[in-house]
Amino acid sequence: MSMCVIVIWLCRARPTACSHRASRLEPGISISYSGQFEFLERANAKLKLVVPATLLIIFVLLYLTFKRFDEALLIMATLPLALTGGIWFLYLLGYNLSIATGVGFIALAGVSTEFGVIMLLYLKNAWQERLDDGNHGDKALLEAITEGAVLRVRPKAMTVAVIIAGLLPILLGSGIRQRDHESNCSAHGGGMVTAPLLSLFIIPVAYQLMRKQKPKKLMN
Repeated sequence: MSMCVIVIWLCRARPTACSHRASRLEPGISISYSGQFEFLERANAKLKLVVPATLLIIFVLLYLTFKRFDEALLIMATLPLALTGGIWFLYLLGYNLSIATGVGFIALAGVSTEFGVIMLLYLKNAWQERLDDGNHGDKALLEAITEGAVLRVRPKAMTVAVIIAGLLPILLGSGIRQRDHESNCSAHGGGMVTAPLLSLFIIPVAYQLMRKQKPKKLMN
């Protein structure tokens, strides 16, 4: 039986074992689990602090970059959708959520945020150029979004290809603690499929809806 299976069994068995044995234990005697399971619990407790702190830092940096609450919130709202690729890839490969996968998701969140930030900057620059030329209509907005999104296709494809190429040796290798490395890279690599697609299609559409001019009401 592998260590991962043992830890999962302990997580499910501990509440039942403690509830049945607590009534028969003498005063001063308690039940506790140690070893890898204890390390897992400590790491989970730290992740409960690290993950929210990481998301908060990302949001603050986004707000300082764009100076707009709605644009920073747009990037943050896309993170859960970008992480779905890593979750599905873990499911297909049969890996369970662990500390290694948690670290992989944190790294994936950083890369996904980078994709969204660069895409949004290209869209804003293209739209600002048209505003400087006096074009304020919806047609000019659509042209700016198309131009900004197309400029990011080739650089994004190159970035994703390099990241996946760097993860393949770890996924296909062998050695000590290889399963932990594979689960980490699986979470990261699976997200490299959904995160670029999200930034190429969802963010431009959301930006168009945010900047689209509302029809003015006819005045009598």
